[in-house]
Amino acid sequence: QVQLVESGGGLVQPGGSLRLSCAASEIIVSRYAMGWYRQAPAGRQRELVARLFPDGTMYYADFVKGRFSISRDNAKNTVYLQMNSLKPEDTAVYSCDGAGTWGRGTQVTVSS
Repeated sequence: QVQLVESGGGLVQPGGSLRLSCAASEIIVSRYAMGWYRQAPAGRQRELVARLFPDGTMYYADFVKGRFSISRDNAKNTVYLQMNSLKPEDTAVYSCDGAGTWGRGTQVTVSS
């Protein structure tokens, strides 16, 4: 059974950084388009943050360009989201997806 497990979330001050991890089992992340999504509180829609394709192509939503970076470690079969210059509006549950599977997500809270 394919599993994606996110980690690395937490509370950070505005301007701070976090690195999220998405560890995969039963799939090889380098063979799939892997994405990070987020869903803010109060019932807002889930939105795509970044995606990494098997050929190394990356996509970023406009609201994170220049601040976030997606990458993968093939040896660890893990996809990362490096988040810098965090803003309060980045507060959300961040989830990864790939091969038709979603992880449960990790909470990121940006607050002073």
